[in-house]
Amino acid sequence: MTTPPAFLTVRELADLLRVKERKVYQLAADGEVPCRRVTGKLLFPRQDIEAWIAGDTSAERARDTIPPIPDPDRPAIIAGSHDPLLDWAIRESGAALPTLFDGSLDGLERFGKSEASVAAIHIPEAMGARWNIGAVQALGPARNAVLISWAKRSRGLVLAAGNPLGIESVEDLAGKRLVPRQERAGSQVLFRQLLEREGLDGEAVAWSTPPARTESELGEAVRTGRADAGLGLVSAAGQSGLTFVPLVEEEFDLLVSRKFYFEPPFQALLGFARSALFRDRAAELGGYDISELGRVRDNAP
Repeated sequence: MTTPPAFLTVRELADLLRVKERKVYQLAADGEVPCRRVTGKLLFPRQDIEAWIAGDTSAERARDTIPPIPDPDRPAIIAGSHDPLLDWAIRESGAALPTLFDGSLDGLERFGKSEASVAAIHIPEAMGARWNIGAVQALGPARNAVLISWAKRSRGLVLAAGNPLGIESVEDLAGKRLVPRQERAGSQVLFRQLLEREGLDGEAVAWSTPPARTESELGEAVRTGRADAGLGLVSAAGQSGLTFVPLVEEEFDLLVSRKFYFEPPFQALLGFARSALFRDRAAELGGYDISELGRVRDNAP
C-alpha cells in the first residue's frame, strides 16, 4: 500500500475540500488553514489538515502554524493604463473603486510601492510579441499578486475621417504630426518601438502637445486637426468618427494583489464582466476580444 504524501499541494487540497484553488489561497492568506511555504510554494501538512477538518484545531492554532504571506496594506485603487471598457465597467458594476490612470509603467511602479491594489497594464516586450509577463516578474515573488487577462485589444493608427493623407502604415508617418501619450503609457512605449523600427525616431516626425492621457483625448486631438495621427484603440477612432488602421493585437491585463482579488469590490467588477451588458458594451466599442477575461497569466507564489 502506497504511503500518502506528508504534504498536500494547493490543487490536492482544493480537490479534498471540493473548492476552487483560489479559495485555498484565500484560506492560506487569511490564516485559516495550516500550511508551510517551501521554496516559494504553499504546502499543507496532511496530519494538520486532517485535524483541522475534524475540528481538532482552532483558527488560532492555524494562524500560529502559518508563516504570514507578505501583503502590505494597500489602498483600494486601480492604477495604470486607461481603458474605456474598464473605466466604464468600474462605474457600472457598482465596485466604487477609485482610479489613477497615468500609464502602465506608472501603475506598475505604484503597485510595486504598495500604492495601489490593481495595476492595469499593456507593456510591450520584444516588439509586441509578448506582453506584461516580464515586467511583472521583474517585481519579484514578494509582489504576492496574480496577473489576469482583461482583454485583447486591437491597437492601430487613428487618422482623420476618410484618411485624406493616405496613411496606411507606420512607414507613412514620416514628416507627419503625431499625438503622443504620456511617456509612461504602454502605448507610447509601443509607438516609439514601431517608429524606431522604421527609422522614424528623432526628428523624422513631429509630436504635438500636450500628450493625450486617455483614448478619447487622443481621438479628439486627431479630430480637431491638432495632429495627423495617433496610436490608439478602435474606440478612440469610432467615438470621434475617425479612420482606424489596425497594427497590433495587445494583451491588456490586470495585476491584482492576491488579497484584494477576493475583496467584494474586485469580485463585483469581475462578476459584472461576465454579464451580457458587459459583452454588449465591448462589442459596441469594438476591437475587444474578451473571450479569455479572467484567465490567469502569471501567479506569484
